[in-house]
Amino acid sequence: MARGKQAVGLDIGSGSIKVCVLKPTKKSYKLEAFGMVPLPPEAIVDGALMNSTAVVDAIQELFATHRIKTKQVATSVSGHSVIIKKINLPQMTPEELEESIQWEAEQYIPFDINDVNIDVQILNTESTQAGQMDVLLVAAKKDMVNDYTSVILEAGLEPVVVDVDSFAVQNMFEINYDVPRSETVVLINIGAQVTNINVLANGTSTFTRDISVGGAQFTDAIQKALNVSYDEAEALKLGGGTDTDAVVPQEVERVLQTESEAIANEVQRSLDFYAATSADAHIARIFLAGGSAKIPALVKTIERRTSVPVEVVNPFRNLEVSSKVADPEYLSSIAPMAGVVVGLALRAPADK
Repeated sequence: MARGKQAVGLDIGSGSIKVCVLKPTKKSYKLEAFGMVPLPPEAIVDGALMNSTAVVDAIQELFATHRIKTKQVATSVSGHSVIIKKINLPQMTPEELEESIQWEAEQYIPFDINDVNIDVQILNTESTQAGQMDVLLVAAKKDMVNDYTSVILEAGLEPVVVDVDSFAVQNMFEINYDVPRSETVVLINIGAQVTNINVLANGTSTFTRDISVGGAQFTDAIQKALNVSYDEAEALKLGGGTDTDAVVPQEVERVLQTESEAIANEVQRSLDFYAATSADAHIARIFLAGGSAKIPALVKTIERRTSVPVEVVNPFRNLEVSSKVADPEYLSSIAPMAGVVVGLALRAPADK
C-alpha cells in the first residue's frame, strides 16, 4: 500500500449515501470526488438495512458516475447498536489493555460481549486518579457491522475501515477548524434518524451520545400537516418550493419550529447530563453538521435553548477543490451534509 493512500469515504446514511475521495497535499487535502444520492424512504430504518438492493444500487451508481477506481472504502455506523464510553482503568501498556479489554468491557456493555466488535483507545496515560488511565471504549453490534460491510462487498468494494459517525465528524472538524484546546466545544451531527453529540474538551472526546431524533422528523411532520408527498415535504423543509400553491409557508414555519424545539430539548438534556458528570462544564461553542443544519429555525432554537453560540460547519473549508469536482455553489449548498463522509475519506486503509 503506497504511503498516504486514502480509502474512499462512504457514508451510508438513512436519507442518502455520500461518497468522497481526498488526496493528501502539502498543506491539507484535495477534494478529488464528491457525490450524493438520496435513498428511498424506509430503505434504512433505525440503522437496519430494510432495502439492501437500493443501497447497493446507490453505491454502484456513485462510484460509476464519479469514475472512482479505488475499491477500498471507509464507512461508519451509529445509533443504539453502538456504545461509546469513557472508562477508567488501572495503568497498563497497550498490549496488556488489548488482552484484558474483553472482560473489562463486559461490565460497561448492555449486549452479550460475543455479539459486539470492541475497540479501545487510550485517551491519556495518567488520569486524575493516581495509577489510573482514561480509555475510550467503543463497541458495535456485529450484526449491524456485518450488514453494512456486506452491502459494500455486494457493490464490488472492499470495506477496510468501519468508524463511528461521531468520530468521523471529529476528524473532519480537526482538519478544518483550529479551536484552542482550552475551549470545550460540542459537535452535533443531525442525520435523518440519529443525532450524534460529541463533546471535545482539551481536544479530546470526553462525552458522546447518539439520540434517536433527526431530520426525518421534520419531513414526517410536514407531510402530515400539509398532506404532501415525501419529496415535497423534503423540499419544503429545506426552503424549496412545491407544486401545491395552497401550501402556506407559515404552516411550514410552525412545523419546523415545533420539531426544532423537540430536537433542541434532547440536545439540552444531553448537555445537562454532561455538565452534571464533568468538572469543567462550560461549553464555548456548538458546531452543527448534518442536513438539518440548513434549517435556520433549528440553529436559532438550539442557540436559544443552550445559550451557546452555534455555527454550521463547512467540511470543505480547508480543502483544495479539484476542478473536476461539482461546482462550488453545489458544494456550499450541501456542505453540512458532508461532515461524516469527509471525515471517513481522511482514513487510510492501514488505519486500525
